[in-house]
Amino acid sequence: MISLTTLSSAPFGRLLTAMVTPFDASGEVDFDLAAKLAVHLVEEGSDGIVVCGTTGESPTMSWKEQNLLLETVLSAVGSRVKVLAGTGSNSTSEAIKATREAAAVGAHGALVVVPYYNKPPQDGLEAHFRSISVAAPKLPLMLYNIPGRTGCSIEANTVAKLMDCSNIVSFKAASGSIEEVTRLRQLCGTNLAIYSGDDGLLLPMLSVGAVGVVSVASHLVGCRLKAMIEAYFSGQCKLALSYHEQLQPLFKALFATTNPIPVKAALELIGWPVGAPRSPLLSLNKEMKEDLSKIIEALSLN
Repeated sequence: MISLTTLSSAPFGRLLTAMVTPFDASGEVDFDLAAKLAVHLVEEGSDGIVVCGTTGESPTMSWKEQNLLLETVLSAVGSRVKVLAGTGSNSTSEAIKATREAAAVGAHGALVVVPYYNKPPQDGLEAHFRSISVAAPKLPLMLYNIPGRTGCSIEANTVAKLMDCSNIVSFKAASGSIEEVTRLRQLCGTNLAIYSGDDGLLLPMLSVGAVGVVSVASHLVGCRLKAMIEAYFSGQCKLALSYHEQLQPLFKALFATTNPIPVKAALELIGWPVGAPRSPLLSLNKEMKEDLSKIIEALSLN
């Protein structure tokens, strides 16, 4: 059995929350609320916090806002858990600059997404990530594959070529493919810590070698997700399965439309005024919000 305390196999811990970015009524970043939310997430079981990822609405935030938010969360919880910064871009030079800046302010790692929109070939992806690695050699990197967002997928063979970069230590698998985890393990071995990027696939991905999850649902059920992971790694697979099945309605509701629209609505429903997403995203519609409210009530989250 693998001990939860053996963080060498899970360099950022087992349960990471991809934190939403709170906005105030005028649409500005609410840094005070962000600090409070980060503390709450840690108290609810998160081993790490990812700021300014997909759930954090990085596409509509300036780099200045992102840097200030990173510093805020580091100040709030950086002495207790790992804090990772989303530093990816479809411009290699921008990603290099953002990753260096994250390292300079004390981030524990960087989440670096596959470049979006310009759809580079595999050798371009290798060059992109290798350049970022060389530019910030002491900062651990988590590669982030989410082809549904980026229109481009990094292949396992390409990741394997990057394993000579000592700071490329982990991989967020958000392609929806369990086979991707298996292929990465076959080619990269245990040197690459694979995290599920999908709450609903966490348990199946653990069963084929993932070490944890970068979660959205942990905003609401962090303790239960942590218990599910602990149950799996302690050999209590039936208990882990019961958590997996219990939480499926929530997992589906949180991705019924574009993330982070539903999770922001859910947080509002349980008393966290994180504000609406920034345009072009909109608040959750009435019908979906009513369905989400019923799930929250059924899980006794309100």
